[in-house]
Amino acid sequence: MTATALILRAEAVVLFIAGVLVYLQLNGHPLLLLPLLLAPDISMLGYLGGPRLGAITYNLAHNLATALIVLAVGWFAAVAPLALAGALLVAHVGMDRSLGYGLKLSTGFRDTHLGRIGR
Repeated sequence: MTATALILRAEAVVLFIAGVLVYLQLNGHPLLLLPLLLAPDISMLGYLGGPRLGAITYNLAHNLATALIVLAVGWFAAVAPLALAGALLVAHVGMDRSLGYGLKLSTGFRDTHLGRIGR
């Protein structure tokens, strides 16, 4: 693993931790953390419609900008469920990126902005 890849993964771990801490600070239920943390992966169902649609749906749910917008709107509008969802999205993005899963390219599920997944 290159030094750059290591730095990107370390940043992603910090992002994951920050998302989890915000979720807990907003009184998110600790027992629901794990199942809700995995919920954004439902966006992979878009791949049933092909790699282009799959990449679009996956990237919408796994985009840091989307996560931060949801968190900010929930926070400033004082809509707790929306803020919690944003915190979970931030944590999910951090978790995925720390494991090497990036935004998907339309060429296929294994092709990401961080490189190809698998062998």
